[in-house]
Order: sequence, then C-alpha cells, then structure tokens
Amino acid sequence: MIEVAVREHAELGEGPTWDPASGRLVWVDILGSRVHTYDPASGLRTVLATEQHVGAAKPRAKGGLVVNLRDGVGVYDAHGAFGWLHRAPVPGRRGNDAAVAPDGALWVGTMRYDEASGGGSLSRVAPDGTVRAVLGDVAVSNGTGWSPDGRRMYHIDSPTRRVDVFDVDPETQDPVNRRPLAVIEDGAGFPDGLAVDADGCVWVALWDGGAVRRYTPSGALDRILPLPVRRPTACAFGGTGLTDLYVTTARTGLDRPHPLSGSLLVVPGAGRGLPQPPFGG
Repeated sequence: MIEVAVREHAELGEGPTWDPASGRLVWVDILGSRVHTYDPASGLRTVLATEQHVGAAKPRAKGGLVVNLRDGVGVYDAHGAFGWLHRAPVPGRRGNDAAVAPDGALWVGTMRYDEASGGGSLSRVAPDGTVRAVLGDVAVSNGTGWSPDGRRMYHIDSPTRRVDVFDVDPETQDPVNRRPLAVIEDGAGFPDGLAVDADGCVWVALWDGGAVRRYTPSGALDRILPLPVRRPTACAFGGTGLTDLYVTTARTGLDRPHPLSGSLLVVPGAGRGLPQPPFGG
C-alpha cells in the first residue's frame, strides 16, 4: 500500500537517499533549490536552501552533505558551512542525479536545461575533488547504481528509454561493455532514477509513466508498482531494515498535477535494500 511520507509541493523532487548515520531520508527539490530531510521515526523534517539548483545531495563520511549543483559539486560540512569541491560552470547546464559508488566516489550526472542530446555527461568525483569524465554524449543523466557484488553498474540516459548495464573493470573501476538491461516501451513513460535491491534487482521510476518497475538482473520485468502521480522521479530503500521504498515525485510541467505530485511517497515493506555508502570526502 502506498503512503504519503511527506506531503509537499516540490517542483522537481528527486534523489532520495537513506542516511543510516542519522536515520533520515535525504531528498532534493531540484528547481526549488532545496535539500529536504525526513526522519520517519519522529516525523521531524528539515529544509536547507541552496544558492543554485541542486540535482542531488548525498551524506558524507565526515558529516554533512555533498551536493551536485548547477555549477559543480559542493560540500556542506557537519556544521552547515559550504565550500566548492569542484566548480566548473557551463552556461545552460546543471547537475542532475548522482550516486555514491562502493569505493566512496561520487558519480555525478549533468544535463542541459533544454535537454539537448549530447549536452550532459557522467563523471567520477574522487574524495579529494579529482574529476574524471566517464560518459559523454549524454542527454539527461539519471539513475546510477551498482549490483550487490559491485561487478555491475547501471545507468539511465532518460531520452533513450533504456536502463543500461555495464561490467565494472576490477582494476580501474571503470564501466565497460555497455548494453541494454531493459527498454521502456512507448507509452509507458521514461526511465528516471533507480535503486538496486539486495537481490540485485533494479527498481526504476517512470517519469510520465505513473509507476515504479522492478527488473531482475537478467532484465526481466517482474513487478510494477502503480502510483497515483504521473511523474515519479526516483526511488530508494530506507527505514529499519531498509525494507521501505521511498519515491520522490514532481509537479513541474503539469497543467493539472495530482494533489500528491511533489510529495515524498513510501511503500512499506516493498523489498530489501542495500546499504548505501557515504561519500568519502
């Protein structure tokens, strides 16, 4: 059964991430330039205003958050002080979804505001701020995740309608041997954010599809969670035992958004998630 975790009117809710150190879910409103946290045990919420559009926010091993902003990657320390880790503004481009790899590096996606093909990228940001571009020729870099054993990486470039899978080179940790894991059929929406569960299955939020789907490691569709909102954006497991699936949603671009569009939804007991490492910097 789908429940409302946080009733909100986020323009473009995104990037839910469970922070086990604080027992809170972290998520962002990209266009609202806000980082939200939610403690399901107490109901306590916080909201942090950022100076730029914020594509993602992830917990840091040192405390605080690392954020993927319009002009690059920044950090908020445990006391809330901000500093740039890597600043590289490109006119017309912003940060989008991001994910922390098993080794503690941050993989950040970018996109152009006009979603032009080839205008985005996927890069690896080391804890010391060193940045290495891994994928170019991306339109809208979205969900990124790794299999439980770390030997596979998943990535979504939304306009392609594909969920791609790579092998991870054991020496360089680079993704190689790209191929489609799943292709979303016409009329079912566009793949957006993703989460990998403890069984190695990939959960994908479908923008304009009003659902979250689960695909097995072989690419078979084995579960569909219909949602009341048209634009779910991403999902993540959280809560005690990582069994609850949280789903962020958007209302941007909708003439008549559902009353829950922009809220944080949750499906209790949906599955069994993987612990997500904090950013090492």
